[in-house]
Formats: sequence, structure tokens, C-alpha cells
Amino acid sequence: MLFQRTSWKAVGLVGPDIMDLAHLQPLYETDGPVVSVYLDTTRAAHDAEKQIELRWRAARRSLAEQGAEEETLRLLDGVVGGVAELPGPQGEALFASGGNLLGAFTLAEPPAADSAQVLPVPDPLALAVDRDHQLPHVVVAVDREGADVEAYEAAGHAPSLRRSFHGSTLHISRVKAGAEAQASFHRRSVNQGTENTGQAAEDVRSAAAQVDAAVLLVAGDPKAVGLLREHFAADPPLGKLVYVGGGRTDASAREGLRAAVDTAIREEMAACHRGVLDTLEGELAGGRALQGIPSVKEALSQGRVDTLLLTADRSGDPVLHASRRDPRALGTDPAALGGDSSVFSAPAAPLLLRSAVLSGADFTEILPPTRATDGVAALLRY
Repeated sequence: MLFQRTSWKAVGLVGPDIMDLAHLQPLYETDGPVVSVYLDTTRAAHDAEKQIELRWRAARRSLAEQGAEEETLRLLDGVVGGVAELPGPQGEALFASGGNLLGAFTLAEPPAADSAQVLPVPDPLALAVDRDHQLPHVVVAVDREGADVEAYEAAGHAPSLRRSFHGSTLHISRVKAGAEAQASFHRRSVNQGTENTGQAAEDVRSAAAQVDAAVLLVAGDPKAVGLLREHFAADPPLGKLVYVGGGRTDASAREGLRAAVDTAIREEMAACHRGVLDTLEGELAGGRALQGIPSVKEALSQGRVDTLLLTADRSGDPVLHASRRDPRALGTDPAALGGDSSVFSAPAAPLLLRSAVLSGADFTEILPPTRATDGVAALLRY
């Protein structure tokens, strides 16, 4: 089955801090070895295309040395390269087996290091972590004349909804006149500004509902922001309101807004993950969660895991054994799987994630500093 390149725009969220893994199931629709490739495809440098080509050549050689089929490598030759028109940092994750493309994904951030490996199963952990760092959000830059509203689905590189509203500018500017006339123009100015921000508030509510926003980033003229705040107090939109710097007046203001939004998203993501770890600690005390590979693998085998938690760095993982017949079953010894002839071995993280995906569990990353044994934990189903 051939899949279109995906930038996570169709991925469903259980919450701003928990990710549904169901969209990864197509990666497991093969019994053969799977090639997993992560590359930096950022195009900031003038020779970016050449650098991407060199990265892929190195990855291709490594895959060939690991036994990847030439048919699969030729397939990837025609796919690799990321999204040429996408500005800013990016990466890509590719998965293929037996000459078939299982998935091609654009990453919001380049991988910490390029990697290419052939394993009995795909290794989408870095892909899941990249997605887990993103939040669906709305960005609004407002002034007394109108607003620019953009809605982004989780890790969307382009807005799924964009609305630029320019209300009537009549009576917005103050004039020098007599006291009575000045008061009249002042009232008209305030009324028009209130109407304009009222329309902007409606646009924000609609955009937030469309992407199921976790956070709303608001910037712009202080007076207009104040009016918008009043509209939101009367009828709150979906998502947490965060006020940031920047605006819509010129390129510098818009650039400042983008930088402020990126910072705010990172801070909200980290706060969400801290909340998950606080929940984990409470559930561990109540016996509704587990930590450490031995306990978590058993719970996954029994289909008892609601949410799998892993650290992104799994370089010290032990090898586990798994079965083709029962994708949830995991063991430290192949004999523990009952002499199943389909048993194979692989590093723990890809097998833990495979079991979670195929048993309908969710996922979130354990951010440093690690608070769970082995950087592996699980919230259990009730």
C-alpha cells in the first residue's frame, strides 16, 4: 500500500499531552524487514540540496550493508528529499519494506542525527516524539482595524485555516476638533474598534473549534487586545489563551510574532508533559501505573496499557523478543513465548511501541529529567 507524504495534519489527539497511535498501524502491515530512515531535510543553506543528497547517499550505503533490498533502496531514491517549498527547519521519516513505501512523513524538527536501519519491525519512535512535541493552535494578530487569524492542526506546517479581517477604518483615527466633536469621534472610534474585535473574536472561536486548539496565541495592539480579551471573557473560545509579543503592522512585527509563538508552544508543550508525569506519579502510588521494561512489557502483552511513556533516547535499550503471531507478546527470552516459530528479536523501544500501536494504546514522551525507571512507564486501563 502506497501512502502520501504526511505532515501529521490528519492525526487525532486524545489531549494536548497524549497522542493516539492508530495512524501508525499501516507501518506494521508487512512481515518482512523494514527500513526506517530519518534525515535532516532543512533547506536553509545555499547548497542544501547537495547536502541532502550526500546524507541520503551515506544512509543508502549503510542500509545496503545491513542487507536492505535494492528494490527498496531504488524506491526510496525517488521519495527522499523532504518538502522543497517548506521554509525553516524540517526533517523526514521514511519507512519501506519489500519495495513498498509504508509511510513518508515530514518532521517539524530535523532529527538530532540522521539514521538508517533495517529491523524486523519499523522504528517510528522519533516520529512519535516529533509529533508529541506539537500542539494544535491558533495564532491571532489584532489591531483596531481587524485581525489576522491562522489555525494550525498539530504539527501542521501551513495553516489549515487563514482569515484576514479588515473592518471599516471609518472613525478609527482620532481627530483634532472641539470638545463636543472630539467626544463624538472618540465614541465612534471605540464603537468601531469594538465591532472589529468582535468579528475577530468570532473568527478565533471558529478557527479554534476547527482544529480542536489546545492553545490560542494572541498578539497585537494593546487596546485591540484588551477589547478582544473582553469578547473572550463573555464567550470563551476553545483552548488556553496565551498573550505574546509581536503583531500584524509590518514584517518586523510579524517576525516577532512567529518567534514568540514558537517559544510559547514549546513552553506549553513542556507544561503538558510535566502534567502527564505528575499524573503518572499519582497513578503509580495508586497502583494504576507501572514503570520499568519488565513490568510494562508484561502489561502490554496483556493489553492492559492505556498510555505508553518512553524517553526519546533509547540508545541503551536491551534486546527483547516478539512474535509475528501475537504482536502484543514480548519477552526477554524466546522460550517465554512458548516455542513460537515466528519469534524474532529487536531493541526494546521499537517492540514496545509496536505492541502499544497494535493494542490500541496511546503515547507520550517522558521529557528529561527522567522520573521513571529505564525511561519506560505505562498508565493502565481501568
